[in-house]
Amino acid sequence: MVNHNHDPSLPSDVTTTSSPGTERLSLVIGGHVDHGKSTIIGRLLADTGSLPEGKLDAVRAACARTGKPFEWAFLLDALKDEQSQGITIDAARVFFKTATRPCIIIDAPGHIEFLRNMITGAARADAALLVIDAKDGVQQNSLRHGYMMSMLGIKQLAVLVNKMDLVDFDRAVFDRIVEEYRRFLEKLGVRPAGFIPVSGREGSNIARREERMAWYPGPTVLEQLDRFTPGASETDKPFRMPVQDVYRFPQEGDDRRIIAGSVGAGVLRVGDELVFFPSGKRSRVESIEAFNRPRPELARAGEATGFTLEEQIYVQRGEVATRAAEPAPHVTTRLQASLFWLGRQPFVPGKEYLLKLGTARVAVRVEQIHRVIDALTLDVHERSDRVDRHEVAECTLQLGRAIAFDLPEVGVTTSRFVIVDDYEICGGGIVRAALPDSQASVRDKVLLRNYKWEPSNIPVERRAERYRQRPALVLITGVQGIDRKSLAKDLERRLFETGRTVYFLGIGNVLYGVDADIGRTRENRQEHLRRLAEVANLMLDAGVILVVTAAELTQEDLDLIRVTVDPERIETIWLGPEATTDIDFDLLIGNPDDAEAVGRIEHLLHARGIIPEPE
Repeated sequence: MVNHNHDPSLPSDVTTTSSPGTERLSLVIGGHVDHGKSTIIGRLLADTGSLPEGKLDAVRAACARTGKPFEWAFLLDALKDEQSQGITIDAARVFFKTATRPCIIIDAPGHIEFLRNMITGAARADAALLVIDAKDGVQQNSLRHGYMMSMLGIKQLAVLVNKMDLVDFDRAVFDRIVEEYRRFLEKLGVRPAGFIPVSGREGSNIARREERMAWYPGPTVLEQLDRFTPGASETDKPFRMPVQDVYRFPQEGDDRRIIAGSVGAGVLRVGDELVFFPSGKRSRVESIEAFNRPRPELARAGEATGFTLEEQIYVQRGEVATRAAEPAPHVTTRLQASLFWLGRQPFVPGKEYLLKLGTARVAVRVEQIHRVIDALTLDVHERSDRVDRHEVAECTLQLGRAIAFDLPEVGVTTSRFVIVDDYEICGGGIVRAALPDSQASVRDKVLLRNYKWEPSNIPVERRAERYRQRPALVLITGVQGIDRKSLAKDLERRLFETGRTVYFLGIGNVLYGVDADIGRTRENRQEHLRRLAEVANLMLDAGVILVVTAAELTQEDLDLIRVTVDPERIETIWLGPEATTDIDFDLLIGNPDDAEAVGRIEHLLHARGIIPEPE
């Protein structure tokens, strides 16, 4: 016989009844398709009086007119249909209130949607309900959802064995499911708060006890929800706001840059000193903006907002705004992560994917697969060549450029990511650790530079408007012995004659000037490139198009330059029949003496929006 009472040895955050308050409890509900999740949600809405007035009667009447038997799941469809009328409930986020607190349930119709919602930070769950059909028993999605909840760090879990009416409220059926699923959860290190036998259709053990299951002494679903403890408020965590966009309205004579995004954690106030990562640029909040209402003095976690800065620094989508007085996020190009793969094609080393974390979008490759776990059997495979569908992997990821992120305990929106393959979300995961990379020492210098940077009163946009160009570093590299300088100078002349503000900088100008105090050995190569990039950064800040030549740059060299110079401002040209290094170039010119060579570079600059098209 299985004892379904709560284990007194369970962690206090699971078993302790929270005192009445207003803290909202965020729940995620999972389980195999057709196991009755929507019915459970419909019952919770109805039994807590959380439906719009008259909605239940309207749905019953509609069923009667169409000859359909009434289903509690229909309530979700009806509410979804009313979204356009301002109803604040939809198929993915459902609000209701228990005896002690407001709750929100994050639902998803399948494991792909579940993973997308949870990993991207669209949902933050304090606890979970997992639904299993008493008649069908434990199914594959029951196991997968349990694994994903474990991977996402959800500690408070209650398992609802639904449709007990279909098995005549048989305790033996319930006990078998409890034994099977408990064994699975134990392998994950998960200790559920309890297993609750319910019937969503009958309302049994949802809000009221069921006499036909008098053998069950535990709490109803609503009572269990009141025993869960809401997690720490996101507003109490360090401020994090991934930058979504930067808005300007120069046509209206407005020179402000309004930095917009959704606050993932913490609180932002007028006057706060902000630091943006990974760039390290900083300024103070001058105003918090709101559409069609008075300007607020603060913005909290969960709110979409915009703000202006006292100094008009250049930041862009993908950066993370933080408060200078609070702990900084990690910044690197290497992550250790737990990843759940859903793609039809395996996740393999050597292939380039797209990683999305917050608002950052960056190319990613698998550096190493440490181990692979079957989400159904929990078998561990010492395999390093691929991650198959529905498998979980502990792996090291190499990013195309550095991004800012946190570990899970700091924030949801800045620690979870999804991976895109061929325009489809095929996997997602959580960052477990920040790993050192080869640019770390240079990055530290750049962060200090940006901390001490004295910005001009002339914003970069004003210079771009005056010069009719965007600042850019045109990096011309190629095989040893090929004439790079002639092409670079021809390009400089062409751009100058067409009115551009442009400057050619040969690598020798730097080696015998700025770098005169260091030797030209391999050990000093990183410092040479760092100083070259710092000179380039100054020229770009002045609004110039800078043309630089250097022989046989590698991808590692380019990555180091990108630490110092905004990667969006770099265009890389390779001269020679084919690349002899691993550099990721933007344009290949086989013959630099080709009369069309300069024109091809000009065409690239037109296409990138660096210089305007000829009139």
